[in-house]
Amino acid sequence: MSFLTIHNVNKHFPQENKPLTVLNQIDLEIQQGEFISIVGSSGCGKSTLLRLIAGLDREYEGKILLNGQPVQGPDLKRGLIFQEHRLLPWLTVSENIGLALEETVLSAAERKKLVQEHIELVGLKGFEKSYPHQLSGGMSQRVAIARGLVNKPDILLLDEPFGALDAITRDILQKELQRIWEQEKITMILVTHDIEEAVFLGDRVVVMSARPGKIKRIIPIDVAHPRQKENAQLFNLRNQAISNLTH
Repeated sequence: MSFLTIHNVNKHFPQENKPLTVLNQIDLEIQQGEFISIVGSSGCGKSTLLRLIAGLDREYEGKILLNGQPVQGPDLKRGLIFQEHRLLPWLTVSENIGLALEETVLSAAERKKLVQEHIELVGLKGFEKSYPHQLSGGMSQRVAIARGLVNKPDILLLDEPFGALDAITRDILQKELQRIWEQEKITMILVTHDIEEAVFLGDRVVVMSARPGKIKRIIPIDVAHPRQKENAQLFNLRNQAISNLTH
């Protein structure tokens, strides 16, 4: 059995005349520990699919199973990171990350230890007591990644996490995410407009067609980690993905 099964998923939004179909017959099997990148034009339903997997929207047709169990709402076992870091400005780095542990049964000492481990994991040691306004955009997104990982979720869902960052910071954080994924062995699903990012990070790239969103093609990225962006095979696979998006 696959770790995550998405079977014949259809999603419609109500409109005055007739429902707007956003996702059409989505079928996808994801194995534990895989890194899946999802690409497609704006409005193809990428982020909508991520919301369904997260359990934020339960109005759809079909099945979404995690470890054989239906996804029935938000859960600590599914971390979610958005393009905006969504840190609370009145809390420190440590406190923002610790928010994700509030619903757990861990002791205060266990929470503190986990928070510190994840601050170090994302390279922010020394910034524990800093507030969001004292951080750069890239640092704030590192805090968001740490918050998404701190409760040890089964799966981490990333919705354009680096889309608002400058090119240099984005490149650095892509490499950091690759390192964290290799270290933590966690299943990750990334939605992105950046084809190079999708190919660089993913084990497979899921190419979606324009609305109504369908899976047009799945491209395996058989390049060993850690990867270098200058790799000729990655460049060819990037071109292949672009070709599938534009034709």
